[in-house]
Amino acid sequence: MNTGNSKNVFVIVLVAIISSVVTLLGYNVISKNNGNSAFSGLSGDRVSEEVSAYADSFEQDKNIVLTNLTTSDGYPDFTEAAAKSVDGVVHVKTKTISQQQYINPFDFFFGFGDRMPSQPREQVGFGSGVIISKDGYIITNNHVVENANEVSVTLNDNREFNAKVVGTDRMSDIALLKIDGDDFPYLTFGNSDALRVGEWVLAVGNPFNLTSTVTAGIVSAKNRGNVMGGGLGIQSFIQIDAAVNPGNSGGALVNTRGELVGINTAIYSQTGNFAGYAFAVPISIAGKIAADLKEYGTVQRALLGISAPNIENIRRQDPEKARELSQIRGVLVEGFSERSAAKAAGIQKGDIITAINNVPIRSFSELQSQLNRYRPGDKVSVTVKRNDNDRSFNVELTNDEGSTEITRGTDVTSSLGATFKQIPDERKRALGISSGIEVESVESNGLFRKEGINKGFIIMRINNTPVNSESDVNNIVAATSNRQDKVLLVAGFYPNGRTQYIAIDLTNR
Repeated sequence: MNTGNSKNVFVIVLVAIISSVVTLLGYNVISKNNGNSAFSGLSGDRVSEEVSAYADSFEQDKNIVLTNLTTSDGYPDFTEAAAKSVDGVVHVKTKTISQQQYINPFDFFFGFGDRMPSQPREQVGFGSGVIISKDGYIITNNHVVENANEVSVTLNDNREFNAKVVGTDRMSDIALLKIDGDDFPYLTFGNSDALRVGEWVLAVGNPFNLTSTVTAGIVSAKNRGNVMGGGLGIQSFIQIDAAVNPGNSGGALVNTRGELVGINTAIYSQTGNFAGYAFAVPISIAGKIAADLKEYGTVQRALLGISAPNIENIRRQDPEKARELSQIRGVLVEGFSERSAAKAAGIQKGDIITAINNVPIRSFSELQSQLNRYRPGDKVSVTVKRNDNDRSFNVELTNDEGSTEITRGTDVTSSLGATFKQIPDERKRALGISSGIEVESVESNGLFRKEGINKGFIIMRINNTPVNSESDVNNIVAATSNRQDKVLLVAGFYPNGRTQYIAIDLTNR
């Protein structure tokens, strides 16, 4: 081989090596970029900006996330995500006091006698919750704390705290709790919209009262509706196959980065125990509800003001029409509410909604999932298909009263219209009572005055729970306001008077 040919061969080999290196580097960069896009967390797209805003409500540090880990064999490694998650998930314990009354049978025959409360029966419940802020805000399920007179939480390090119920929402089955402190471990919000079917997730909670339990599975489906018979107000659940059992309610669904992407809420089961499918409220919804409860005291729900055909009902009467409707890629506008934001913007009956702010809409559950992110007064771009043509409308969303105003929760305790003062132990002994608080003053338009409770009345129990301070009254009233019956049964007396049992309906405030 001559010198010229040797140089040519050398050049060819050098070019080949350089090309291979460049290709490998380029592939590595592309792979990293693709990998990062699948777990974008709180990135700059619109949906993630909304989740980021909810995280900002709880002053979360967005840098407290993990990188995706794999074992030497290439399998997902859950150890770091699990270690981080168990410290941010708490055990929730609730106590509920029964409110049954014993009615003296002589009342029916002779018209006298007192209604006496039965011996209080205490019921204890358990569940899970997720710390979402350094200062102790906790997301759980509404059904975990509903009707509870006392709520306490135990951290993974066995510290126990009394918890205040900040607010609850039955439609989404989400509740927000608060414990006192300023340095709790917490989970940061991830991007539940970026989850893909088949992606690994972890469920963290306290099944069967077994604390700090972690199970793994995959995302089986997204935007799943008709969960729990469709009884909940949201129909856009994450379906997973990680083992979830009673006690997991309110616990965390996390991705392999250790980010909170959902709140475990329900299981599909004929026995009451795990049968292969569980459902979680996406954090894009749960985070917004928690932020609303913290800021406004009530959930802000934004509506388009449209009605859509119920395909399941139609299927029972007209299967052929149901099949046609099920083929529609979007939501058919069948009608409007009395005060409709969509109608005001120019949307018509027969239009098919195909996108909200450029996010594709293929079903009513996906439409609801998108609307659950917004508040009354927010403006969204709604894309519809009309006569095979795409048209866009700017819609200012409204609340259920047709207004764009933000609503705020009322202070239920203030509706009682009373102030209280504690009773010294010496006076309790003189009165022969073990618990009690005195009514110091009443307002003319308050519920106490309306039901005949005036200054000097001594309250021993409310809803069969002893009271000794104003905070006791506040906690019982707050718990009762989240019940269906919303009735306070006040047991008390005026000095030298007989014991009275007075019912106060909080819905009359």
